[in-house]
Amino acid sequence: MNATPITLAQITAAAPPIWPEDPFPGIRKAVARSTVKLVILDDDPTGTQTVHGMPVLTGWSASDLAAELGEAGPGFFILTNSRSLTAPAAEALNREIGANLKLAAINTGAQLQVISRSDSTLRGHFPGEVDALMEAMGTPERPRILAPCFFEGGRLTADDIHYVAEGERLIPAADTPYARDAAFGYSHSNLRDWVVEKTGGAIDAQRILSVSLETIRQGGPDRVAERLATLPAGSLCIVNALEYRDLEVFTAGMLAAEEQGLRFVLRSAASIVRVRAGIRPRGLLDRTALTAPNRNGGLFVVGSYVPKTSAQLAALHAQPGVTGIEVRVAELLDDGQRAAAVSAAADTANRTLQKGRDTVLFTSRELVIGSDAASSLDIGRRVSDSLIDIVRRIECQPRYLVAKGGITSSDVATLGLGVRRALVMGQVLPGVPVWQLGKETRWPEMAYIIFPGNVGSEDALAAIRQRLAATQP
Repeated sequence: MNATPITLAQITAAAPPIWPEDPFPGIRKAVARSTVKLVILDDDPTGTQTVHGMPVLTGWSASDLAAELGEAGPGFFILTNSRSLTAPAAEALNREIGANLKLAAINTGAQLQVISRSDSTLRGHFPGEVDALMEAMGTPERPRILAPCFFEGGRLTADDIHYVAEGERLIPAADTPYARDAAFGYSHSNLRDWVVEKTGGAIDAQRILSVSLETIRQGGPDRVAERLATLPAGSLCIVNALEYRDLEVFTAGMLAAEEQGLRFVLRSAASIVRVRAGIRPRGLLDRTALTAPNRNGGLFVVGSYVPKTSAQLAALHAQPGVTGIEVRVAELLDDGQRAAAVSAAADTANRTLQKGRDTVLFTSRELVIGSDAASSLDIGRRVSDSLIDIVRRIECQPRYLVAKGGITSSDVATLGLGVRRALVMGQVLPGVPVWQLGKETRWPEMAYIIFPGNVGSEDALAAIRQRLAATQP
């Protein structure tokens, strides 16, 4: 049975007071002395939305991974973009990366802690890609830790129920539009039931464990470490958290368990990544860091279809001086019309950018889905490929660049711009990461703003444009 909406105030009032001691200084010390390297497999680029100063690889050869393992810092991201794939393809990809990670670790002597970062609204290839990854690494028995909390986006977990914030109201995740995703839909907000659903009953709810708010807030890191030490091989454990202090207490306990030789694999959203890496939060990036030194217009590339994106797109279009270029999905899916549609959109974008006008390249808002998950993913792939063809034909470097949607932003980076290694600069808004493009790309060292489809208020895109405007009020 699913939960009912509740307010954050109600959940907070029912929970114990937060753990009084700040565990973060201890986390930083533990990360600094640890010989374990953190490797985050990101199923789209939005997993970098809480960190700064960490590299992102878009390839995963054993030699590239070995070279990165030898670099300073707590770890690195591997952009897999696996959410755009079918389940068999995503599993095959994770097997390939797992095998290469195993080889790179052997060659360098590195110890690895792996995070499989995915969507905070529970959309992704779970458990298939996690199981495939760990089998290829030769560690299928490692306990799985499920931590989908993402506080910047209003994603919280209490009593094992995952919630999505809408203002002050917390909506059980299964009651949101995200749960009706054509490829990754689900019907349960209780994470125990969600796991049973996603595993087809292979994991029974009674075999799923959790670390409760009571354990975290009343027992602290020591009690968390004790709890994690009892996890059976191959088990799954849910993390409850309402705010960063909860995740910090959990992470301090997990690090203590790691120092005793225990190892886990995390399936998580972005919040715990920053904490586990020992990275302090920092302020939002300013206009100077985000714009190129030219007089061209800024470019938005919008492919996400979730209702939040459509509302943000409407607010952006309402601003004066914005040129919208709509690419109709029906034309992109028609082999007889696709080439003309792509060419016309690219020509218009080049003209408007050169005139200094901020330009929005976006897909038509009607959602076209297939008869099953695989055909829906194929439609998404064909649409994204067309957007990338348009981006490749844009010769005028925009003054700033924003891609909206996880798959869209991944494809723009890797296929449109040629990114092989980027550096996470920080965030432009909470939960909205910015990369510095590598020297190998079409526009070297340019800031690239990656805007997740399910993040931000309705005026968020408009707010970015106003902040990056060529002339400031």
